[in-house]
Amino acid sequence: MFFEQPSIFPFGLRIDEPVTTITDLMVSFVCFYAFYKLNKIDVKNKVHLYLKYYFLSMGIATAIGGIIGHGFLYLFDVQWESPEGFINVIAKIFGENLLKDVANPWKLPGWLTSMFSIMLVERASIEYARPLVNRKVGTFFAWLNIIELLTFVTITFVTLNFFFVEVHSAYGLLIVVLNFNLLVFLKTRKRGSKLFLIAIGFSAIGALFFMNKWGFSPWFNHFDISHVFMTFSALYFYIGAKEILHDPVLLK
Repeated sequence: MFFEQPSIFPFGLRIDEPVTTITDLMVSFVCFYAFYKLNKIDVKNKVHLYLKYYFLSMGIATAIGGIIGHGFLYLFDVQWESPEGFINVIAKIFGENLLKDVANPWKLPGWLTSMFSIMLVERASIEYARPLVNRKVGTFFAWLNIIELLTFVTITFVTLNFFFVEVHSAYGLLIVVLNFNLLVFLKTRKRGSKLFLIAIGFSAIGALFFMNKWGFSPWFNHFDISHVFMTFSALYFYIGAKEILHDPVLLK
């Protein structure tokens, strides 16, 4: 496993994971730029609302994650005790070993904001595909979208374990966003959905590097590589979003 070395500055200030902080901010830059550009598009519908705030919230999440979660977490040293009864229930489902990996609570702002952003891109995909699916199917997934967010937010908040953030993202992107956009692409050959599928591919590759802890050096580890792929993913999501928001057929 590779560990990034801290950068030391005058007055005792240091950045614990400088490259990881920078690569997180790369994702933020693309997301904030996408929000700025999409916000200027004169379209008034749910897909537009969900997509632009997806980029805003993801930009905030990765900025918080980079600055607090990786760069300066040592300045936010705090722990708390989670409810024992709830932890016991979760441990029986997922195993006690998994729950031993408890993070600093200051990781939560970035984690929870990113989970909210995934929920938004899920809802955008559901709404975009609604004209092509049974009304009950669209309604079911719209409600499930809220239920799964609340469930995983609660578990993540109590356990302080990043695993549940990963599961939520995997479900949101690989089950909901991928399948609804694949449906649209197969039925209409819309370029926006094709670009969303490419974006999900970049996210999946980044997740593989992250989960397997594949890195090149202490200065460019699995976090950094996954963030680079996330940057490409955010870029393709943005280009795809522009295509979708100019679609005269499905957004009429």
